[in-house]
Amino acid sequence: MHLPRPALRASLRTLVKPVLHPRFPFGVQRAYLDVFTRATPLPAATTRATEQLGGRPADRLAGPDANPERAVLYLHGGGYTTGSLVTHRALAAWLAQASGAAVHLLDYRLAPEHPFPAALDDAEAAYRALLDRGLAAGRIALAGDSAGAGLALALANRLRERGVALPGAIGLISPWLDLTLSGPTITAYAQRDPLLNVAWISSCADAYAGGGRLDRPGLSPLSIDLDGLPPIVVHAGADDILVSDADRFVERARAAGHPIEYRRFAGLWHDFQLQAGMLREAEDALAELGERLRAATAG
Repeated sequence: MHLPRPALRASLRTLVKPVLHPRFPFGVQRAYLDVFTRATPLPAATTRATEQLGGRPADRLAGPDANPERAVLYLHGGGYTTGSLVTHRALAAWLAQASGAAVHLLDYRLAPEHPFPAALDDAEAAYRALLDRGLAAGRIALAGDSAGAGLALALANRLRERGVALPGAIGLISPWLDLTLSGPTITAYAQRDPLLNVAWISSCADAYAGGGRLDRPGLSPLSIDLDGLPPIVVHAGADDILVSDADRFVERARAAGHPIEYRRFAGLWHDFQLQAGMLREAEDALAELGERLRAATAG
């Protein structure tokens, strides 16, 4: 059953945004988000299996037409401090349906217990594990939302630096790419976005950085060199408090001549794709992203 956009916006503003705040410990936030999202419906005919990927738990989600020679490594959002297989299972399942590939949703380690570079190390190990299974790099897509989108881009940069075969495509949903929070919408859209607030985002950045600089490329890949990286698809809501990260990144990519596609969804908020199963616009956006990743990794 789909809900009207205003109803979902109001529920997020009332039930989620107040909890995502430094007044609550990250452990409380994690538990609350798991409960809040546990009942989100998956698309019909989804198969789910648990697995170990690079030494970390993961969900393998697939639709009925999943091509065993293709895969999506999905890195969930949550500010590097929250998020889980539960919170992002529905999003990953809808993406699996659209992409025609198994989506491997990784349970990477979270800050502050495991600050940078723990999440990046886990993501690299998971990607290498997919290669070890015999998958061709060009038939793997990296994707993620919010912090997970930043992590996906940071992973691509690290793989290139280390001479590892690169994936065929990168999909970024509501990307958080600048932990210094220098984008203009961080303050300008603080009231417009029904999900995130500046205090929480800042606390997450500090927790993940672990006392180090926030502008390191592994944490803030906004300005990395894109030379040699695969095609990139970026989706963001126009009311997203972090939309200026997407805007600035896409502007840089286009100026450099990098293959990039950008969809900016009017009237929608940060990570609205998490409401797939309840919000038709979320399912439509994931269907579009999945089709782009399918085409880019067709081989």
